[in-house]
Parts: sequence; structure tokens; C-alpha cells
Amino acid sequence: MKKRIALGLEYDGSQFCGWQRQKTGHSVQAALELALSEVADQPIGTFCAGRTDTGVHACAQVVHFDSTAERSERAWVYGANTIFSRKEEGIRVLWAKPVSDTFNARRSAVARRYRYVIYNHPIRPSLLSQYVTWEYTKLDIQYMIEASQYWLGEHDFSSFRGSRCQSLSPIRNIQSIKIKRLNDHVIVEFIADAFLHHMVRNMMGVLFKVGRRTEPPRWAHTVLENQDRKTAGVTAPPMGLYLVEVQYPECFSLPKIELGPWFLNLNMGDL
Repeated sequence: MKKRIALGLEYDGSQFCGWQRQKTGHSVQAALELALSEVADQPIGTFCAGRTDTGVHACAQVVHFDSTAERSERAWVYGANTIFSRKEEGIRVLWAKPVSDTFNARRSAVARRYRYVIYNHPIRPSLLSQYVTWEYTKLDIQYMIEASQYWLGEHDFSSFRGSRCQSLSPIRNIQSIKIKRLNDHVIVEFIADAFLHHMVRNMMGVLFKVGRRTEPPRWAHTVLENQDRKTAGVTAPPMGLYLVEVQYPECFSLPKIELGPWFLNLNMGDL
């Protein structure tokens, strides 16, 4: 009899061509399915909460899969992680939990939280260079905060939609955008019901321009209203972006983990 299992994952996006299995390139999905199939001794197919891009990291990706294999929660976690360690894969399973067949990692989610981490310093970092985006110009976060507030609520986000986006609708509801400076780091946090392809990185492209004072905060509203991707400017680099939480209804009782990324946990507090 098939059972549905939910997993929590973290992974280093710099090692992968993104979540989704592709004809060329090494994806998180392909690596995970190979490991789980070895643990189960049968083919496993997975479904995720959010398809992260090339170079984008995850502290709390959620997936589900169905299997007839009888394995404990511990076996799914430690079995997969042993395989990842052996192959030097930058993925770890954080938890496993049996769920009802009504649970769907993507469709059951009510919100996603992403954090974008900027190292805002005149000198490019030698450490963590694949895990932060470097910006040498001192960013005006008050300008960035003012600009970001134009995007709150439900809007047509066509101006921030990647050309390869497969979503049927550009309408999304952004519940919160918070921006905070921690010494030489600037953290921008987005919470929404869902995100379009490249949406966060394209919004960050606008916030970088505003933060450098090359555009006024009101420009963020103009870009949104134009509903034209060409008006939004460049797509920000992927290495500073993290999927840090996927929220589900309490009825599923999924484990909670500390919001990441880990190297800022001790200093972040509440954004």
C-alpha cells in the first residue's frame, strides 16, 4: 500500500542547475530522487513546494513523494543523508513525516518566505562569496523600505515575471516585505502566497537601483503599474537568495525549523 511522505530539505544551490530535473545539468530533484530510490529500493518521484532557480539556496524546502516501501522516518532521513555524504552532494534531509494523501507540497502551501542576503561593503568578500550578493555602494535601506511598500497586497506582477514563467496568472499576493541592516549585511525578506519565476530576483533588481539612489522609491510603483518586464531593469544575482520557510495549515502538523540562513541566525532576531 502506498504511503505519502513529506520531507524538509536544505541545499546549496551553487552546486545545482536549480530544483527541477532537466535534460542537461545536475538538479536537486534528480539528486534527491536517486537517493530516495536507493533507500526505498524502488523508483521515487518527488514534488516540491517551490522550484528554486540555478544558484538559489534552500533552508526549508518541502517535498512529498509516494512509496510502498516500509521505512521509518529515521531511515528516510539518515539513509538519504548517508548517500548524499558519500556522493558529496550539497543536500541534506532535515526531517521526514508520513502525511495524508490530501497533502501536496505545492498546492497545500499557504505562503512562502524568501530572504535575500546582501554583503554591503566596498571590498568583495572572499568567504561565503557563493552565499551572499556583493554590493559595494552603500545602500539606503530607508529608500528601499519605502519602495517595497508599493508591492504589498494583491497585484499583477507581470513586470517581475521571468520569460520562462509557466504560471497561468501573474497575480500574486505579497503579505510582507521587511528590510534590515545587520552591520555590513542587508537582509530583504519577502512573504507571499506564491512567487512567479524570477520574481524575487527581479524585484531585488529594482530595490538595488533605489538603494543606490539612482531611482526614487516611487519608481517601484511605476514599474509595477507598467506590467512590462522591460521596465524593471536587471535580474539580481541568485547567490544571495534563500527559501527559508514554506507555511502550511496547522492540520498537517509539519515540523518547524529555525529560519535561515544559518550564518545569520545568531544576529537576525525578528525582521
